[in-house]
Amino acid sequence: MADDCLFCGIISGVVPSVRVSEDAETYAFMDINPGSDGHLLVVPKRHSTDLLEIPPDDLSAVALAAQRIAKAAVAELGADGVNLLNCCGAQAWQTEFHFHLHVIPRYTDKSRDGLRLPWTPGVRGDTRTIAALGNRLCAALDVKEM
Repeated sequence: MADDCLFCGIISGVVPSVRVSEDAETYAFMDINPGSDGHLLVVPKRHSTDLLEIPPDDLSAVALAAQRIAKAAVAELGADGVNLLNCCGAQAWQTEFHFHLHVIPRYTDKSRDGLRLPWTPGVRGDTRTIAALGNRLCAALDVKEM
């Protein structure tokens, strides 16, 4: 637990939350700034700043909890789909620096869903740039896996 972390305070019960689910590794609670009806967060109980820092076991536990909760959102809330969102770093919109995965139920009925994409899917990028960046990442991953 980090002393100055809002989410650590929520996990410990010092900061109130609407708990949705809890197990030995994870805690899930409703987002107080929801993008849609039923929007919630799943966090590891052990503090990690972001996606780059979280241990693999905690990441797996959070992903599995998010999947279980997403299924419940579809079955119980009538969601037509679900987005999972993680923001890693301030430039990627991370505002709380305790790893968290947003589970955002999505609805055809827009009165229940205010979330909008920040980019336009289907607009092709530059083929050469995509290939060059892909090749750089591939090479970096091959080097690190040896």
